[in-house]
Amino acid sequence: MTATSPSTPRKRGRPTAAEQAERQDQILDAATALFVARGLGQVTIDEIAAAAQVTKRTIYTYFGDKAEVFTAVIERFRGRALSEQDAEHTSLLDVAAHLVLVLHADDAVGMHRLMIGESAQFPELAAAFYSSGPQGYIASLETYLDGRAASAEALFGLLLGEAHRRRLLGLDPAPTEAAARAHAQSVLEVFRLEGDGTASERPH
Repeated sequence: MTATSPSTPRKRGRPTAAEQAERQDQILDAATALFVARGLGQVTIDEIAAAAQVTKRTIYTYFGDKAEVFTAVIERFRGRALSEQDAEHTSLLDVAAHLVLVLHADDAVGMHRLMIGESAQFPELAAAFYSSGPQGYIASLETYLDGRAASAEALFGLLLGEAHRRRLLGLDPAPTEAAARAHAQSVLEVFRLEGDGTASERPH
């Protein structure tokens, strides 16, 4: 992700809900670009404010401190991914392919690398990253596996697998939609061969 371009001049007075949402996205876009490029510990609230073309007070009002900005970046990413999934996908294969596409994408891999590098210095943020990211995706898979948490966790691990490790190391490019679906299909075949049962359709 990159910081958004300057928006049209803002009117005086209280911003509308749409304007507030746009401003929040502007801040999170700027923060994401800075975090991925330089690392969490090296970025200041002043720099985020300058990149987003807002005041520090605006950032504190919407999010709080830098740690809360980072948590909001992760939560927005997961929220968008799950929203797209809910809107478009009705089978376990659809959901699995979507997760592969999203989690192996450049922006997700960049955030994952960032958190690995910063986890020792910011253990609370590492916990928030896991809660807002992987745990959320695993919970989503549970709805297609009759609520079986262990099975959902195992499937999630397979969907990332060695392909994700290669992405983290920069050895492979991000997958296309077709490649993501093929990877998900092969994972589900292995998953079922190992005896984890028949996947259900999305509950209505």
